[in-house]
Amino acid sequence: METNIQNLGECSFVSPLTHSSFEVTFRSDSERVLFDHLRNEGSPATSGAQNNSEIGFELAGPRENLFFDPSKTTAAVVTCGGLCPGLNDIVRGIVTQCHTRYGVTRTFGFRYGYEGMISRYGLTPMTLRPESVSQIHNFGGSILGTSRGQQDIGEMVDLLEEMDVDILFVVGGDGTLRGASALSAECKSRGLRKAVVGIPKTIDNDIMYLDKSFGFETAFAMAVQAVRSAYVEATGAINGIGLLKLMGRDSGFIACYAALAGSNVDFVLIPEVHFELEGSGGLIEALHYRVAKRRSAVVVVSEGAGQHLVPHSSATDASGNKVYGDIGLFLRDKITQSFRQRRIASSVKYIDPSYMIRSVPANAQDNVYCSQLAQHAVHAAMAGKTGMLVGRWHGAFVHLPLDMVTNGRRKVDPQGELWNSVLESTGQPARLY
Repeated sequence: METNIQNLGECSFVSPLTHSSFEVTFRSDSERVLFDHLRNEGSPATSGAQNNSEIGFELAGPRENLFFDPSKTTAAVVTCGGLCPGLNDIVRGIVTQCHTRYGVTRTFGFRYGYEGMISRYGLTPMTLRPESVSQIHNFGGSILGTSRGQQDIGEMVDLLEEMDVDILFVVGGDGTLRGASALSAECKSRGLRKAVVGIPKTIDNDIMYLDKSFGFETAFAMAVQAVRSAYVEATGAINGIGLLKLMGRDSGFIACYAALAGSNVDFVLIPEVHFELEGSGGLIEALHYRVAKRRSAVVVVSEGAGQHLVPHSSATDASGNKVYGDIGLFLRDKITQSFRQRRIASSVKYIDPSYMIRSVPANAQDNVYCSQLAQHAVHAAMAGKTGMLVGRWHGAFVHLPLDMVTNGRRKVDPQGELWNSVLESTGQPARLY
């Protein structure tokens, strides 16, 4: 596991934070946060190869000396991928930190994701100032707009050169961060001293080596309201079934947390845990038993769950991701059909609040988290760090190499504490097949 962070060169400029009106705690690159914070006293230490107890991530925070001269630095920010609560908070945090703390007066925003970094598309970058972003955190979405899909790396770096951009802040998920890594590599191959710093954004909370992604707190808090609505609809009808589809292509974190917080869920279906519809141990039989016993049931399903059951094509979206079949509509029809075949009166109420959740403003928890991520991203960039992202690990903010975090996805552990909590809360069978 390679955890070292790339640096553009010697840091020869004294940080303006040394003259701050309050005492600033400067950090050094030698300060690390351990990868594994658990220790088994009964097991012998691993000899030879490096073990997890020896791996550490570089601690985030302000550096006393900077690579960039703030008075001559130009920064830019781009937001990519799907909408997520907190995007405007990140943009606001970056602009405010650059201007007020470091005196970087030239900050641009590329519009509509990576498309805004292709000159021939004619999307003029926005000039961002503290006064123009002071209230954007009160609104959902992104003031810059966003888009999905790959763009030509060479053309994007050409634009950075043309605009004399020294620092690029890239806000996005797995695919976006792979693009950021390619941008950093292209700058290096051209001998350009430009910092590319990522800020991880995924509503699914599936980026590796992070405690959580921004927007996740808001997303599952909103999802809890949908859980409650599904419960009300289910209990308001004879043999009522509330079926709720939530975000989660490959990871079921939102479904798990919403079910735990909502406390009125009978079944949670996530991509990490296999289930079948038919058979004596399948979902349909378990659901019939639950409805017969309690007169209602609530089912929460992640969008990526049960894909082996759903008819789908080999098509991909703009980001190159496989287009999944709609498990929500599939389950709605199958559940309705099963009750009808057994001549049991029922009422299936289907709810898909995904876009309503994605577009809301960040809540207070995410407001704070986004502000801190933005601040640490600016600290790192001004110190000449590149090919990295900022995140939180074991409660501390750290620097993580882009290549490392994009080498997989964070998933719910079917043998872990979170899933066990879900099973205890719902009372659903551990195996639905």
